[in-house]
Amino acid sequence: MPEYKERYTCAAVPCESYEGAAAALARALLAIGGLDFITPGMKVVIKANLVAPMAPSACATTHPALLTALTEMLVSRGAKVVIGDSPGGPYTKAALAANYRITGMHEAEKAGAELNRNVDSHTITINGKAMRRLTYTDYLDEADAIIDFAKLKAHGMMGMSAAVKNMYGVIPGLVKPETHYLYPDVNDFADMLIDINEHFKPVLSLIDAVDGMEGNGPTAGTPRHIGAVIASLSPYEADAVAARLIGLDESGVPTLAAAKRRGLCDNDLSHIALYGDPDSIAVPDFESVPRQSISFFKGSKLNFVGVAIEKLLEQKPEPVKEKCVACGKCASLCPAKAITFIEKGGRKYPHIDRKKCIRCFCCQEFCPKAAMVVHRALVSKLLHR
Repeated sequence: MPEYKERYTCAAVPCESYEGAAAALARALLAIGGLDFITPGMKVVIKANLVAPMAPSACATTHPALLTALTEMLVSRGAKVVIGDSPGGPYTKAALAANYRITGMHEAEKAGAELNRNVDSHTITINGKAMRRLTYTDYLDEADAIIDFAKLKAHGMMGMSAAVKNMYGVIPGLVKPETHYLYPDVNDFADMLIDINEHFKPVLSLIDAVDGMEGNGPTAGTPRHIGAVIASLSPYEADAVAARLIGLDESGVPTLAAAKRRGLCDNDLSHIALYGDPDSIAVPDFESVPRQSISFFKGSKLNFVGVAIEKLLEQKPEPVKEKCVACGKCASLCPAKAITFIEKGGRKYPHIDRKKCIRCFCCQEFCPKAAMVVHRALVSKLLHR
């Protein structure tokens, strides 16, 4: 292990494969102070990203090798470890069991972790900037400490899914679309995510960026090797570093911009007590969904120009008819009820009512056949190039 001459609050450590994940995670944690806060008998909840029942090779979920390594570290200090998440869809014991099996969570269970099977939830009032009523999963109430362990992925609505976005999984599966409907504006949604993070205050924010997901993320994209493990005392600092790894900044990640507005992180890596060199690990050609800024026009006499430009640049979900099997999941999960099925040539296809669509990308995120993609207008593609 290296010697550390100062206390860091964030670390980005190279990790070429999951075979070396345990060593990389230990090095990253040591850089930010280790696990000395753990005391025997403490109950630690690891909030993983288990968004859907997908194999680790799909790179949509936190890899079991990292969760197993963290479990072993915590158990060796006498902690009781619980791993959980609320995937998309029904939040039932049967759904959780299938998710744990397919995502490889039983490896962490063998190392001493308990896999959460409590599917109860309740609603509380919070004093957030955007959110006032929060419905969340009950098992989190049993935690003495919460560790947020995310997966680095492209995301249709938020540009990137990492530490801050991962905490959205505290909301039960079928309540997520309802929450999207309550916060259709991307900036309000970003503030809502930060409200959740500020309420639960994870003691550590970790990101699995060994193999991430680019393109049509967060579930239907393409695996992409990045080669890093990120550990931080702050989910906002962790995300600022993660964004650098995949070529994004606050203009492309609304949660980063919101965190800066709220004085939680200024996103300048030179102002972060950072161990490691993210630029030496960065993947410059990582395929993401860029968000074009029109802030120059907002609030000015040319606001009508901004509205027109926004329409030209907006991304939206688009069905790929050749892949669609008309299972109806997109329609059932759409919070705005904007999707219906029409019949053409003896087959049924999804039709999106653009006047109703709030561009939350729930349909794209949870389509089991990757038959919904993030469509970008030609103007947006040309500007990005």
